[in-house]
Amino acid sequence: MRPTPTIVRTVHRADGDAIRTLGELGVATVHEAQGRTGLMRPYLRPIYAGARVGGSAITVSCQPGDNLMIHAALEQSQAGDVLVVTTTSESTDGMFGELLAVSARAQGVIGLVIDAGVRDVADLTTMGFPVWARAISAQGTVKATPGSVNVPVVCAGAIVRPGDVIVGDMDGVVVVPRQAAADIARLGTERVAKEQKTRERLRNGELGLDFYGFRTRLQELGVQYVDEEPEEGR
Repeated sequence: MRPTPTIVRTVHRADGDAIRTLGELGVATVHEAQGRTGLMRPYLRPIYAGARVGGSAITVSCQPGDNLMIHAALEQSQAGDVLVVTTTSESTDGMFGELLAVSARAQGVIGLVIDAGVRDVADLTTMGFPVWARAISAQGTVKATPGSVNVPVVCAGAIVRPGDVIVGDMDGVVVVPRQAAADIARLGTERVAKEQKTRERLRNGELGLDFYGFRTRLQELGVQYVDEEPEEGR
């Protein structure tokens, strides 16, 4: 039985300070801070170098080749939101282009993550509208089939609920559950401070083998040091 097409009007969002911090921390740090979870599959790539975003998810479920529900989602968007678009089966059609980006920006949308295709990439790049997409395709779409807005979706392998925090940069896209946003922002900030100390030690010539304790690990794994390659290995 097919689910009833639904548009949910109310979206609970994370604290604004937590969202800003997560966006500044970036994908790799956030992913590590929340126990290496929430990462979307790496086939989602930014359409231009330097793209980055941190905002609240407005989720959209569309039929392949039909972008009607993206238009519907814009009515439910507000400043700082990121559209997260999926299709009910695999698609690479260009479901989002320059005109939709103009409309999205007018509603305060700051980026798009889409497990399908986009078009008008040169225009989107000139606009500085950050997009992470499965494909780039000029293949057009129709506006004929119902879908849903602000329901839980799976985008590029990650579960996304409306109001979750979306962080995107050149490393990909990661999802932070809304309720955990403040904690992950704190843990990520602590991780950055720790990494800065590690960076200084590495810059001063210390080896990770020593201060990470990896020499003991190598010994436990049976790795031996020899002065030259054994005769039988030559």
